[in-house]
Amino acid sequence: MSHRKFLNDTVVCADGFRMSVQGHEGAYCEPRLNNQKKYNLVEVGFPSAKEELIMPWCENPRQPTDSVYGYVPVDVVTNVIVKHGGMVEGEVPAGVIAIQAYDE
Repeated sequence: MSHRKFLNDTVVCADGFRMSVQGHEGAYCEPRLNNQKKYNLVEVGFPSAKEELIMPWCENPRQPTDSVYGYVPVDVVTNVIVKHGGMVEGEVPAGVIAIQAYDE
């Protein structure tokens, strides 16, 4: 049985900010099961720049772009996406609002 495709594609925001946002049984998330209808907490990983909104969950604050952020509340992740202009590509787990970039 294949366990692939539990990994979401990297989120890319309108201003170029990137991050991995995951929710599956191998991630630091809640609930910690695959294919949930809604996650409350998700794992963020390897952002392209230091992002103050998620720093409280940073596993290695000395290297914020080379770190995992465990059990980040979904509303915080949605706020990061909004702050960086919305998503232009990528995927987020259920529970995170995938705000798309506004096209002018």
